[in-house]
Amino acid sequence: MGSPRRNAEVLLMFALGCDRAYLYAHPERELTEPENARYDEALEERGRGVPSQYITGHQEFWGLDLIVTPAVLIPRPETEHVVEAVLQLIEEAPGGASVGRQYPWRIADVGTGSGCIALALAQELPQAQIRGSDISPVALEIARLNAARLQLAERVRWAPGDLLEGVETELDFVVSNPPYVGEGEADKVQREVRQFEPREAVFAGPQGLDVIARLIPQARTHLKARGWLLMEIGYTQEEPVRALLGDWGEVRTIPDLQGIPRVMAARR
Repeated sequence: MGSPRRNAEVLLMFALGCDRAYLYAHPERELTEPENARYDEALEERGRGVPSQYITGHQEFWGLDLIVTPAVLIPRPETEHVVEAVLQLIEEAPGGASVGRQYPWRIADVGTGSGCIALALAQELPQAQIRGSDISPVALEIARLNAARLQLAERVRWAPGDLLEGVETELDFVVSNPPYVGEGEADKVQREVRQFEPREAVFAGPQGLDVIARLIPQARTHLKARGWLLMEIGYTQEEPVRALLGDWGEVRTIPDLQGIPRVMAARR
């Protein structure tokens, strides 16, 4: 993940406990013995394939500094398209963005992991009522910790359970970055993803559709009329997911910056 130079910089900042500005402003800085030992240890871990985010314990998402551990999927830039899509739909609502961002939307983030999507939306929508759910109690503890660090603890409630189990109905939005890699596609994902990220957050049955296929009908029962389901999908899944959404009122595909289908949005 990232270039070798960027990884080296991130690990050096971790060893020194500094930011990039300090690193570039002090090229003459010599490492102390403890700092050098810490840097060597971090390099050794990275050499084994451990993602730098798990070594440092941090990853940025939507401008938020999130704590991450091997218990949660590492937030990625492409997942920000889910947040962008929600905000775009809100801008299209009556009254536009200025009214929509102050409306008390009811939103559920399914499989919240680190809480990245839920917390990004909490930051952007100050009146929204947001629920983050996850089947992993450890992941929810990481999400709670991130919410507390970002002073968003009162803005998001957390629900343990499978998909929308334990989440209230009459929602305006259900959002998710579900596992969507097929078991037979393991050789197509990065080695560090296969070896170090939580398998249940990456893989979902033979075609990668098992969780999505379960989430779609659950979302339909939890959404209010004309509510929206938004899901990140794999690059080959647009047509299969569209077929699963066949009886929904409106279906949109949102591409990423490379033009690859990235988010499916469906209106109940």
